[in-house]
Amino acid sequence: MAPSSDEHINTSSAEGSISHNDDKDSNNPSEVSSKDPDALLKEKAYSDKADSIRQACRDRDIEALASHAISEGGLLEDELRRIAWPILLRCDGGMRHDDHLKPSDELQPHPDEEQVDLDVNRAFVYYPNDLSDQAIAEKKEQLSELITKILRNYPMLCYFQGYHDIVQVFLLVLGNQEAALAMAHVSLFRIRDYMLRTLSPAVKHLQLIPAIIEAVDPALRQHLANIQPFFALAATLTLYAHDIQEYSDISRLYDFLLAREPVVSIYLFAAIILHRKKELLDIPLDEPEMLHFTLSKLPQPLDLDGHILRAEQLFKDHSPESLPSGIWKSISSYSVLKTSRNYLSRGYTVQEAVRLFEQQDRQLRNEERRRQVVEILWKNRRTMTSIAVAVLIGAVSFYIRRKGLDTSIWAFFRHAKAFVSAVV
Repeated sequence: MAPSSDEHINTSSAEGSISHNDDKDSNNPSEVSSKDPDALLKEKAYSDKADSIRQACRDRDIEALASHAISEGGLLEDELRRIAWPILLRCDGGMRHDDHLKPSDELQPHPDEEQVDLDVNRAFVYYPNDLSDQAIAEKKEQLSELITKILRNYPMLCYFQGYHDIVQVFLLVLGNQEAALAMAHVSLFRIRDYMLRTLSPAVKHLQLIPAIIEAVDPALRQHLANIQPFFALAATLTLYAHDIQEYSDISRLYDFLLAREPVVSIYLFAAIILHRKKELLDIPLDEPEMLHFTLSKLPQPLDLDGHILRAEQLFKDHSPESLPSGIWKSISSYSVLKTSRNYLSRGYTVQEAVRLFEQQDRQLRNEERRRQVVEILWKNRRTMTSIAVAVLIGAVSFYIRRKGLDTSIWAFFRHAKAFVSAVV
């Protein structure tokens, strides 16, 4: 069950214990009868893992937390996520030092706020499903205020449709207060490329998917050769929040994504494709629309833990730098995929993230100007060719006259004319 957005845990003390909610996740073995020996073993394993997660949170041991987040079941429940996610994002009370968010009413409105309102009206469709209409309306108001706060604090960020899907997950897990800073960090350190003025960086990210498949299974890559990887845009752009309809699944997936560097989200989609090899090969090559449709939908049922483990192994076996065709070089050096390459390290500050955003934005502007120049030249290529020929003739004429060769040339033409006349 999705938690109340007002529930959150005080993370200011590294030694503070984590209180237990009365509401337990449905996969908690403690709800199973203790008379079942298998259930007892599961309950003990669950309890031991929860204790280990709490200890890692107290120690702020990011590597240990990441290990738990990747393993089966992830961080288990929202009670633990409320303290673990901010630590993984480096924005908990013990690490926060270079960032803060001002109240929205102290800042100028963001140009994208009208689109935010439209999207928020479509939020909370699949979860939580146990709240009244009034409670859902309150959640939507909180969601709108949360997104507005982030955009006004970082006005260079451009809102994209689907951003609200990500934010609503953080709102439900962390609560209104903690979600604001966490989402600011997600925006700057994980999905920064998607909040630029154009989606061209996101499209470049997608080109990694065919390269990953090529490295692992050339036959499958050949089968999909005529399909552009745009089928993965909605899922990767929203960190899968747009495609996953179960709250327990998306919160568990975010355990994994927050514990790994941003590019792993791309590897996850590639891992899902590779696991669907037989299904995809059964679709004839002369049905590209069916291939695209199948690839654009996540498989059901979704073996989430299995896909996570396969993505993790895929990332270890085929690093971005080793992918074929030098595809990694096409990614901007300012991209979040490259600047967050070693995510377990402390990384860089909010100010540095903003600077990287601005540098990539300038790079995109320059690329756009170059494209426009090329398009203009190509569109007017006939006119430009005529002008070039005229200029060339003029230059040659000027050179001939300057060198005094015009007299000799005219004499040559007179002799040639006389010769032709004599022959005729």
